[in-house]
Amino acid sequence: MQSRYPSLRVFVLVLLVAVSASACGKYSIGNLRALMAFKEGNVLYGKSDFVKAAASYEEAIQHNPDMGIVYFFLANSYDNMYRPGSSGDPASDPNLQKAVVNYNKAIEIIKDEEPSGAQIRKLSFEYLIAAFGPDKLNDFDHAEPIAKRLIELEPQEPGNYYTLGKLYEDQGRYEEAEAHFLQAVNLRPNDPLGYTYLAGHYNRQGNFEKTMEAWEKRAEVEPNNPEAHHTIATWLQEKAMKDVQLPTATKRAYIDRAIAAEDSALALHENYVEALVFKNILLRMKAQYERDRRTIDALLAEADRLRDKAIAIQNAQNAGGRGGGI
Repeated sequence: MQSRYPSLRVFVLVLLVAVSASACGKYSIGNLRALMAFKEGNVLYGKSDFVKAAASYEEAIQHNPDMGIVYFFLANSYDNMYRPGSSGDPASDPNLQKAVVNYNKAIEIIKDEEPSGAQIRKLSFEYLIAAFGPDKLNDFDHAEPIAKRLIELEPQEPGNYYTLGKLYEDQGRYEEAEAHFLQAVNLRPNDPLGYTYLAGHYNRQGNFEKTMEAWEKRAEVEPNNPEAHHTIATWLQEKAMKDVQLPTATKRAYIDRAIAAEDSALALHENYVEALVFKNILLRMKAQYERDRRTIDALLAEADRLRDKAIAIQNAQNAGGRGGGI
């Protein structure tokens, strides 16, 4: 997870929390100073002025140490002050340590009744795991129990299993990683996102056939999405074109599978430019393996037709017409 700059959902939470907290009666009198400092911190956070934002959040905590949501934004401000790849830098490392302390504090004291409390606690878990990840502290022994605890708290949330699975993958514990990716998929077998993550996992292991099985399963669970079929074609085309060790028969089989996938995409959306372009490429690749002149000419003529159609659609789009995109 990238935390060098705050994500869109964190920005949205800043706005939601600021509005909700201001309207919350429990903060309206005795904690007025804390709220004012918190709101000021949010403004600075939104401007990516994390040094000043952290100072405002620290002030808010001084006035109200039980205002749990502030600890997350304080932690994330320090997290954003950390410079990835700067391990050993005395000006940067302490920021990440402060982020870890405050993410833990947020997890400990955030209450569900606080504005967006459950969402922010989950973010605290996610960013804490990322802080111990390979791009930062690289401390698997601390990251693993946090990820397991998150699964215990939300056993029906697939994303938690993906997180732990990626931790295992980064450690080279591939069987455990695969088991957690599959467990996530099994929780929501009709969710195409799960198969996307699974395909990514298998691809990183260099297992092309399992990668394709995952992409094909994704297309199976969303049969009316032309992009899902087009994705299959792009992976097959790249494999056939770049893997010089593939037998010719296998390359031809992959090209035929890719053409069939693009046919499925175009059956759903006849003006899908990307599919038109790729099928044009695939037909030209197929022609290279043919020996019959009439077959070659027919393939190239169809490729030309698809290419010209794609160009016409793109020109119409550029001129303000409609067509092409999904």
